[in-house]
Amino acid sequence: MSEQIYVIGHKSPDLDSVAAAISYANLKNKLENSDLYIPAIPGEVNKETQFILDKFKINKPSLLLDASAKKIIQVDHNEFSQAVSGIENAKIIEVLDHHKVVFNYSDPISFLVKPWGSVCSIIAHEYFTNNVQIESEMASLMLSAILVDTVITKSPTCTQRDIEIIEKLANIAKIEDWKVFGMEIFKVRSSVSELSDREIVKSDFKDFELRLGKFGIGQVETVNLVEFENRQDGLLKELDRVRQESGYHSVILFITDIIKEGSLFLVSTSVTEKIEEALGAKLENNRVYINGIISRKKQVAPKFSEIFG
Repeated sequence: MSEQIYVIGHKSPDLDSVAAAISYANLKNKLENSDLYIPAIPGEVNKETQFILDKFKINKPSLLLDASAKKIIQVDHNEFSQAVSGIENAKIIEVLDHHKVVFNYSDPISFLVKPWGSVCSIIAHEYFTNNVQIESEMASLMLSAILVDTVITKSPTCTQRDIEIIEKLANIAKIEDWKVFGMEIFKVRSSVSELSDREIVKSDFKDFELRLGKFGIGQVETVNLVEFENRQDGLLKELDRVRQESGYHSVILFITDIIKEGSLFLVSTSVTEKIEEALGAKLENNRVYINGIISRKKQVAPKFSEIFG
């Protein structure tokens, strides 16, 4: 019997990475008339992901904590710093992503990267291109992920192709108003009353290996920043703990108000002036609100890469 191939997203799995693992494994199995492709996750799913899985009665992927000696398809990431443990000792078969390429691998592999707002847009496009039928539940799953990653098309990462795919998937899923559906997800996503400070910081957290060291940048999206007013001090203390425990150069959490289209930045660092240069704004008590910034991929990470190499 042929060896299983695990389709897996990045650490701190978000909706796009989990939906990508499920939908791409499904596509590959259909194209090859097999059951070799197994969707997997490198950690527990977050709240809105579980909400969508429950809403559309989709099974949560298998938990895979060590990829050593396994065959792997990476989705929604290509940096090893963001990948499941053991990735250096895995056999990578394929990569699908929509982020900056930071990838070095000895073997020739299939590598598909498009500058679109969501990796699920790329996967949906592959379904359409290959004339593979998309079931309503799978369309709903991919639609949900695209709406979250494009902030219901408000993000600067969103392209016209994303919008076209959103409309196609909404039609298949029989979701009449995808903007209302998107807001429903964000209301679930932004409710943090029952989450610990650590859970908020880590809910959508990515590592970036830069010249001066490892940076951690987390993001939370909300429909109302008021919910976070009394939690800022606790979150800053948690950022300090994460930085010290894991040897980060700096750790940043930005809380994005998708209605007002701006973000509150909370920062733990020993180089305040350089962080201010990257943000283009002065910190006051390790925090600052910046209007117009809503995308980590397009607006935040590139600036930190520019300043810190």
